[in-house]
Amino acid sequence: MKFISVLTRNTLAGLLFASMALLSGCGPAKDIAYIQDLPPNAVLRLQEGGELRLQPGDKLNINVHSRDEELAKIFNISVNNGSQTQHVDIYTVDKNGKIDMPVLGQLSVEGLTRLEVAKLVKYRLLAGSLLRDPIVTVDFPDMAYYVIGESGVGRHEFPSDKLNIMEALSISGDLAISGKRTNVLVLRTENGQQIAHRIDLTRADGIYASPAYYLKQNDMIYVEPSQVKANQSTANGNSFMTPAFWMSLFTFGVSVAVLIAK
Repeated sequence: MKFISVLTRNTLAGLLFASMALLSGCGPAKDIAYIQDLPPNAVLRLQEGGELRLQPGDKLNINVHSRDEELAKIFNISVNNGSQTQHVDIYTVDKNGKIDMPVLGQLSVEGLTRLEVAKLVKYRLLAGSLLRDPIVTVDFPDMAYYVIGESGVGRHEFPSDKLNIMEALSISGDLAISGKRTNVLVLRTENGQQIAHRIDLTRADGIYASPAYYLKQNDMIYVEPSQVKANQSTANGNSFMTPAFWMSLFTFGVSVAVLIAK
């Protein structure tokens, strides 16, 4: 009681301000900034490759063009849709990594990029003297990755043949402040198995050296909530661990002390 009585209101206010500053400094602010360890004028080495490569089950669109369009039509799949003829040049890579094209037969495309498939088809056309001036275009119409957690939820198509994790997260709207940047999970399906990759977005080597730096089709990105967000989601259980709880308790104690000091 004697100690409380000698505390002035200004002293109590100063203690309250200092405690608020201390608690705010203990929060997750240090984990919000990306690539914190990057020095000025740093040069980062990018991984080689990274282009999307075909896997069994993937779909691809192949169009063959030539000055002789009638001859080129032989290599494009068409179906009759009532009175119209519709081109449906979408192939699905089978479990053996192959597609079956008209005239050319089966082609092994597993592991190839979009441009490599186009070169393969063009080579087969020229080697077989089937077309003298073929123009082959290939698209991947169904390549996508998925984002869940504290970075929105949704399916996003690949805008280009190469996409890194930072670009993918920016497309999804960036991470929320409540997202845990030090432990982003990328689930990748390969050979019938799902492989988990963890990425620390606050460190350069955690990003640029990660096997999941470049995304692959059907990758699942999960951004887990920070501990503060997780605590706030509980009604009672861990609420006493939050800075807000301790600040409220401290403020209550100061208020009682001021009343007693009067």
